[in-house]
Amino acid sequence: MKVGIDVAPLVQTQAGTARWINGLLRELDGRDDLEVRRLGWGGSGRVVAAVRDVAWYPALLPLQAWRARLDVVHTTIFRGPLRSHVPVALTVHDLAVLHHPEAFPAWTRLYAGTALRATVRAARRIIAVSDFTRREVIRLCDVDPDRIDVVPNAVDPIFSPEGPAAGGDYLLAVGTLEPRKNLPAAIEAARILGAELRVVGARGWGDVRVEGADVRWLGRVADDELATLYRGARCLVYPSLYEGFGIPVVEAMASGTPVVTSVDSAMADVAGSAAVLVDPADPAAIAEGVEEACRRREELREVGLDRAARYTWSAAAESAVAAYRRAAG
Repeated sequence: MKVGIDVAPLVQTQAGTARWINGLLRELDGRDDLEVRRLGWGGSGRVVAAVRDVAWYPALLPLQAWRARLDVVHTTIFRGPLRSHVPVALTVHDLAVLHHPEAFPAWTRLYAGTALRATVRAARRIIAVSDFTRREVIRLCDVDPDRIDVVPNAVDPIFSPEGPAAGGDYLLAVGTLEPRKNLPAAIEAARILGAELRVVGARGWGDVRVEGADVRWLGRVADDELATLYRGARCLVYPSLYEGFGIPVVEAMASGTPVVTSVDSAMADVAGSAAVLVDPADPAAIAEGVEEACRRREELREVGLDRAARYTWSAAAESAVAAYRRAAG
C-alpha cells in the first residue's frame, strides 16, 4: 500500500503534533507492507501557512496524491481537501479552537468557523489521538462513530526512570507558552507552596509571561535534558485548560514522576488512576494536588510506569495502518 503522509505541520511546530507525526513516521518507515511518501508545501511564515490552508490542502495536495498514484493520503492535522480522488484519512489532535477560540490566533479562529467541520466530515476516515478526542469529534462535528479510528500518542524510549536526574527541589511544568496551557495557575500554585517551578516550553503567542521569584523558564530543551528534568522533579504540574491527549503526562509517568493534571480532560483519560486530578482554574486546588502527589509518590510512580507502558509507537503504527486499510477499502 502506498500512503502519503502530510508533513507540512513540521515546518511550524516541534511540540505535541510534531512528536506524534515523527513518532509515527519512524515506525511506518520500517514496515515492509507500506510505501511511505512525505508530502508538504511551503515554509513557516504566517502568510505561507494561510496559503497552504486555502490552496495546498484543498486543491494541490489531492492533485499531488493522485499523480503519485497513492492508495491513501493521511493529513496529520484537521486540514484537508473537501474532494479527493485518493481516499483521505484526517487526524484530529484536539478541538480546542471550538471550545476556547479566544486562545487562538485570528486565522485559526476563522478557519475553525468556516472550514473545520466540513473538512473533517469530508474525510474517508478520521483519526483521533485519544478516546477523549474521538468523543469530541462525534459531538462537535456530527461524525458517525464508525468512521473514527484512535491512533494515540506514545512515549519515546528516552523517557524512562533510568538515567540522570536534575538536581534541586522543584516542580516542573511543560508546555508551549500560550493561553490554554494555563501556566499562570501553575505559577500561582507553586507560589502558594513556596516551591521552585521550572517551566519547559517554547514561546508561543498571547503574551504569556513566566515570571516569579522562584520561577525559571528554560525554553525549549532537547529530549535528553527534558528526561533529566522529569526524573528530578517533585512532580509534573500540567493544568492545561484543554488538550486532545497531553503528551507530557505520559512522558512524566514513563520517567517515574508523579503527575498533577486537569480533571474532566483528555489527560484524565490518558493517566487514569496514575495522576492526581484537580480543577485547573483553582491554583489552591492545584497546590493541594501537588501535596497529595508528593505524599503518594511511590504509589503513583508504580501505577504511572505501568500505565505509560501501554503507549508505544509500534502499537500506534498498527492502529494507523488499520485505519489506512479501512480508508482504502
